[in-house]
Amino acid sequence: MADQQTEYVTLVSSDGFEFKVLRSAACLAGAIKRMLDPTSNFAEAVSNRCVFENINGVVLEKVCEYLYYNEKHKESKDVPDMDIPPELCLELLMAADYLDV
Repeated sequence: MADQQTEYVTLVSSDGFEFKVLRSAACLAGAIKRMLDPTSNFAEAVSNRCVFENINGVVLEKVCEYLYYNEKHKESKDVPDMDIPPELCLELLMAADYLDV
């Protein structure tokens, strides 16, 4: 059923790439968590699908990697930095700000 919370959610980039991500990882981003909140009355909460018209596929893929990386290491100390290509830094910073990560 579309109105139930699912284990996975779909994040869609501006250029149409779709990423199936564990809800627990996706909800580390404040904006996604609010979009998927069943009490929010947002369409995303019903469809379990978030479309980001201002984030392209390359950047959204790296955001997904970060969300999993963050979830994996949330209880760890001295976690090594994630490898981020310098050419993506500015776009990732803007996406992180937008998504409240």
